[in-house]
Amino acid sequence: MQRMIGVIGGSGVYDMEGLEQAEWQAVETPWGAPSDEILTGRLGGRGRLGGRPIAFLPRHGRGHVHSPTDVPYRANIDALKRLGCTDILSVSACGSFRQELAPGDFVIVSDFIDRTVAREKSFFGAGCVAHVSVAHPICGRLGDMAEAAARTAGVTCHRGGTYLAMEGPQFSSMAESKMYREAWGADVIGMTNMPEAKLAREAELCYASVAMITDYDSWHPEHGSVQITEIIATLQANADNARSLVRALADQEAEASPCPHGCDRALEHAILTAPDRRDPALVAKLDAVAGRVL
Repeated sequence: MQRMIGVIGGSGVYDMEGLEQAEWQAVETPWGAPSDEILTGRLGGRGRLGGRPIAFLPRHGRGHVHSPTDVPYRANIDALKRLGCTDILSVSACGSFRQELAPGDFVIVSDFIDRTVAREKSFFGAGCVAHVSVAHPICGRLGDMAEAAARTAGVTCHRGGTYLAMEGPQFSSMAESKMYREAWGADVIGMTNMPEAKLAREAELCYASVAMITDYDSWHPEHGSVQITEIIATLQANADNARSLVRALADQEAEASPCPHGCDRALEHAILTAPDRRDPALVAKLDAVAGRVL
């Protein structure tokens, strides 16, 4: 049995040649509808089972209908786990705070600063309280695989970097950009990886993030303010590299086994509410996410 990859990204990622048994599936979740139907199939040919099971979820929906704030993050993670995903690869456009992280480069993220303020950030709450650790929000095993896939695909790739997650939908002011870069030490900035990474940890899924650099945000003295036309042009140029990375990732062997970093056991000691005090309605909603421990 193989591990199943769930890829969350845009149209440039899920438009894959060679995807076998391709099917768009509508998935119902207790947290509402996910961003869109999910494209499932098998990709790659090196595995013993004739290709790796994979699922593509357009984060903003086909046609880009969800703003970063309005993305149904809980439904997205729940839906991917319901389909059998064990690993989540996030692919997203980001701005860069570092000269050496140039537009067109990819960064394998290693940490996050969460500045989002208007999103539901947990599956748990009143009636079933849980606290998971996100000290190391990226799965090292999956991060290694993403880096190796990027190298195989010939993509200029940097390993490690802190992702500043802002609320949006506006881009940063120059003062904010300089603060994030100089005082806070962030390396890239985006609007979508939080609370996605936290929810993946609550769902006991391995998670890795690939930041596709599109611009230098607004701190860079020679690049001025962020222009959406420039971002779109770089996004289109990155599309082939993103597909190549995902294809190379699918070609890697990954038999089902416990995560060496414990991502798949994140809830082992996290739920604090006594069994006789748990809200049955909330427990029912947690069937896919936390059914292993509930």
